[in-house]
Amino acid sequence: MEDLVHVGERFTDEARFSKEEIAEFARLAGDFNPLHHDEEFARATRFRGIIACGPQTASRFLGMTATHFSKRGASLGLEFTLRFLGPVRPGERLEMVWDVVDVTHKPKLNGEIVKLEGRVTNPAGEAVLTGTGTVLVARSL
Repeated sequence: MEDLVHVGERFTDEARFSKEEIAEFARLAGDFNPLHHDEEFARATRFRGIIACGPQTASRFLGMTATHFSKRGASLGLEFTLRFLGPVRPGERLEMVWDVVDVTHKPKLNGEIVKLEGRVTNPAGEAVLTGTGTVLVARSL
């Protein structure tokens, strides 16, 4: 049986959030912190302007794992741990990278348990988010 995933595999994507997208995501998520929608308030903080809420960046980062692995069959996120390290500003081009660090075959699940390590960096090359994850990649669920 052919492997679905290989250790050393890397997949990447980019994201960019406008001020309007940041405010809308925060509203939909129930996050009414003025850092995400009130320019005057945000300008007076250490961030000196609007920043995205953590779940917005995390959603794009986690979503790319489902998109990537579902091209091979079925994928199911099992566990993710994230560290929020810095602000994400409107219009910044974010680079998102995930690396496969371990694959364990699970015949009973008709697939593999895949361990991931990843990071999101801003245009200065600084990590704004890092994470680890475990996903099931299977021929069928």
